[in-house]
Amino acid sequence: MKPFRLITRTILGVATALLSLAGCSPVRHVPAGQYLLDRAEISVQGAPTEDVNPSQLINFLRQRPNHKTLGLFPLPLAMYSMSGSDTARWYNRWLRNMGQPPVIYDSTLTSISALQLRQALVNKGYTDAIVELDTVLDSRRRRASVDYNIQPGNPHYIGRLTLDVDHAPLRSVIEADPAMDAVAPGALFDRARLDNLRSILTHTLRDAGYYAFRREEITFTADTASGSKAVGLTMHVRSANTASRCIHIIKSVTFVTEEALQTAHPDTVKYQDISVIYGDDHYLKPSALYDMCYLEPGMTYNSGAIERTYASLSRLPILRFINIELIPAGTAGNLGLLEARITIARNRRQSMSVELEGTNSEGDLGCGIGATYQNRNLWRRSEMLTVKLRTSYESLSGNLDGLINKRYTEYAGEASLTFPKFELPFASRAFKKRMRATTDLSLSANYQERPEYTRYIVGAAWRWKWNTRRAEYNSRHTYDLVDINIVRLPHSTIDFIDDIAPDNPLLRYSYEDHFIMRMGYNYYHTNKRLPGADRSGFAIQPYVTTLRTGVETAGNLLYGLSNLLDESRRGGVYKVFGVQYAQYVKGEFDYTYTRNFNSRNALAFHVGAGLAYPYGNSSMVPFEKRFFAGGANGVRGWGVRTLGPGGYDSRNSVTDFINQCGDISMIMSVEYRAKLFWVLEGALFVDAGNIWTIHNYPNQPEGLWQFDKFYRQIAASYGVGLRMDFSYFLLRLDLGLKAHNPATNQEPWPLLHPRWGRDANFHFSVGYPF
Repeated sequence: MKPFRLITRTILGVATALLSLAGCSPVRHVPAGQYLLDRAEISVQGAPTEDVNPSQLINFLRQRPNHKTLGLFPLPLAMYSMSGSDTARWYNRWLRNMGQPPVIYDSTLTSISALQLRQALVNKGYTDAIVELDTVLDSRRRRASVDYNIQPGNPHYIGRLTLDVDHAPLRSVIEADPAMDAVAPGALFDRARLDNLRSILTHTLRDAGYYAFRREEITFTADTASGSKAVGLTMHVRSANTASRCIHIIKSVTFVTEEALQTAHPDTVKYQDISVIYGDDHYLKPSALYDMCYLEPGMTYNSGAIERTYASLSRLPILRFINIELIPAGTAGNLGLLEARITIARNRRQSMSVELEGTNSEGDLGCGIGATYQNRNLWRRSEMLTVKLRTSYESLSGNLDGLINKRYTEYAGEASLTFPKFELPFASRAFKKRMRATTDLSLSANYQERPEYTRYIVGAAWRWKWNTRRAEYNSRHTYDLVDINIVRLPHSTIDFIDDIAPDNPLLRYSYEDHFIMRMGYNYYHTNKRLPGADRSGFAIQPYVTTLRTGVETAGNLLYGLSNLLDESRRGGVYKVFGVQYAQYVKGEFDYTYTRNFNSRNALAFHVGAGLAYPYGNSSMVPFEKRFFAGGANGVRGWGVRTLGPGGYDSRNSVTDFINQCGDISMIMSVEYRAKLFWVLEGALFVDAGNIWTIHNYPNQPEGLWQFDKFYRQIAASYGVGLRMDFSYFLLRLDLGLKAHNPATNQEPWPLLHPRWGRDANFHFSVGYPF
């Protein structure tokens, strides 16, 4: 039996079992004399177009049938039908909350739907559109089917455009706007586009300084001739008052603290060209507010400056409320004057949290405690200091002879300081303000006592973060100027490393001293819109794209200094503080495209790739910087870090995991997602990919990437998933089954010869895999 047929039959079997438990039909809760709306479909005469497409027009229907899972079975209705009529019983209420009540056919709503469909087509320029209803009522099965047959006809288009503007400067701004292409001769006479054009032009004019201009001052007049589809369109721009035709400038900028509004004697402080009105506590320096403000006295009003000021002030963690108000303040010649009043309210300055945990490892008991302290206004410029401390202890039982430590103990600490602006020595104030980034400085230390060794890890980093937000996309940038990681093992049992890894450089590296000094850049981009207030299920984003990419390099500066200073190599490599430093370059790429068919069905595609290359002072990329395959976010037919590299024959996940890493990564996935009922969501998926090494390492046979061989070593898996979507987070359970296994000396096609214990892997995780 084919795997996908098996999956489909399994889902249908579960659904059938639910119905059999109910012991009733889907019309159980349909009142006598009424009908269950079983089908409502839209058909368009001729080929559908971008403007006349059933998948978009369905949003105008006032009634739609109950959702069918995978387009086959009304599972939410089945859950509701399992409930009894006595709603006083908890299990009946529970079933009804999880399910979906039957949609009762309503002829009035059907007629309104037809009218809305026609009006939608008229708004798009299809003024001759006809919508015919074909309703079938099945009294025996108590079901209703409705067909909306659309004959759109030929649309109207813009034949000529006339601009009627009563103010020449306004006209020049409007004519220069690229958005005017929407009303160019030949464009579809779409009222929605005209309405959108009004909003765009209003925004453009306000950005040009016309602060008082209103959207309502732009109107259209359409002139149609009998027998012609060409429309003579006139755009009228009539200012309601003289202020609309007046360019406004900022007269003054004043910050007002919430405390100042509550005191009888506020204190006003002048700084540069802004004023700050305080209460009793000058908790934030005027210079900090000035650096975050993009409104300046004398500048022409610009909505972009307002948005940048909001975004910059929101980076100050000491502030919990920000409001910018522009107050008309008369005129100066032909210019309008505006007073910018920015009200701010502060957050709690300090906070602290504590976490406790307990462990039991095969009878060995342990405990841990962690504490986090935050100061959101360290030096009255809204610098945020975060200090994290953690310690853990676990006792050991059994024979402890030959071990240097009689317990597991760990002490860890991390301190980070976040500046709300771009910080770089010798950079000008204007440059720092223009960058609009936050700066993170961090130090960390970790001391570990294990039975076989004592190890400490020290790290330090300096990075910048900034966002780019537009209406149609959101981007995040992270640049690591320097990130240092030092690992030392001052004590270990005699011949510990030689015992565990006599011939394995990967394992030896994990337990030997090493030094990494890297820099890197990461970029994240998505067009995903924030969820709106519309909960009807109609307003969906047709497609969502997400791009993640990054590049990092390590050891180049140190290698250059070593050569410049003519240092001698020790053991064939350069060292810092007696420790070999790593030198490599690494790049990653990850792209996801999700097609939302409607509010309950989506298809997601994902592709990812990565390359890490050692050179100079390193013959191997550090273990923690290499790629891994398998797991909940990889090829889900394999457990985490149990796939590859290439055709590597892994037999024991405990002993082989150290070898299952690579320098090259490729992964591709496709996943169909469907809402089931309540918060449950189902998924069908196919994954493919693997990792490879860039050099032929003896401990990783068959792992080398070869152009004429790699495509035969791409692993593939398929499976089903069940998710619980609680809006704020999603719990995910996936069952992955191997389809093609590239490992040598193993079954190459589990798809054709499946074995449950060998080929199945369950994954529990939080969030979507991509």
